[in-house]
Amino acid sequence: MKYVLKKAINLILTVVLVSFLAFCAFQIIGDPIARMLGAEATPEKIAQLREELGFNRPVMTRYLEWAGNFLRGDMGISYSYKLPVAEMVLPKLGTTVALTLMAFVLTCVASISIGVFQVRLKSARIDRLMTVANQIIMSIPPFFIGILFTCFFGLVLHWFTPGYFVSFKEDPAGFFGYLFLPAVSIAIPKISQCVKMLRSQTGAELEKDYIRTAYSRGMNTGFAVNYHALHNAIIPVISFLAVSLAEMLASCIIIEQIFTIPGIGRLLLSSISSRDFTVVLAIVVILVIWVIVVNYIADIIYPLVDPRIKVSK
Repeated sequence: MKYVLKKAINLILTVVLVSFLAFCAFQIIGDPIARMLGAEATPEKIAQLREELGFNRPVMTRYLEWAGNFLRGDMGISYSYKLPVAEMVLPKLGTTVALTLMAFVLTCVASISIGVFQVRLKSARIDRLMTVANQIIMSIPPFFIGILFTCFFGLVLHWFTPGYFVSFKEDPAGFFGYLFLPAVSIAIPKISQCVKMLRSQTGAELEKDYIRTAYSRGMNTGFAVNYHALHNAIIPVISFLAVSLAEMLASCIIIEQIFTIPGIGRLLLSSISSRDFTVVLAIVVILVIWVIVVNYIADIIYPLVDPRIKVSK
């Protein structure tokens, strides 16, 4: 319990610190007042609007007010669209999270299955071929895989229509069907990396003395791999998967552009180009919270997988 509480306190402090730094950075990058006034901007009107919106107050005061509103779900007003930021971000966030989780599930299922299969291979030639293939696939970025999928499956085979996105409310099956190829694009390089790590860690465990002792007592290879070796090799793999889940949300930003998915990635890029810093700040803080929370959950899972970690903390 103390371990969980300590991690929770660290999580809260990290979120507060990073959100404050992000808030300060966007205050320095640009003043939105002139943009809000447009062609009618004059020194007098700019000074008046700054006073009305409270931009003359200390940064800490404005941050505390923004943070309090953010916790209540009020992320501010978009400079460009004059709409509440929450109404713009939250619906798109659901799409991005769904894409991220789909890619993560594909990574977990495929990498563990392929990794265990490769460990149990008796053919050295096939093992080398799979290792070489892993090395090649790891070097291919997700956006390039997405482009290939769009051209081949969309324009050549016509399995889907690029840009014809269907929302979850309209058609749940169509929604997940459209997200499948983008999720695979994100997952493929991570699967290769995870397979390599799992293959290496499990192979090292199988060379240890306790496995040889288990074999001498009549334990079959399947039980030795699935129960003993895989159990001890899974800790660094969990760490890698946690990092991958955090990175996948960032990968969605580019993949959403390629497949024209209306998620927070497209909204973030359009808001940056229009200098709509209220929207950008909200999305950046959400991304930061996602990364920190994912790593927090991974830290909590570690002791459940290996109780020795719990004792050492």
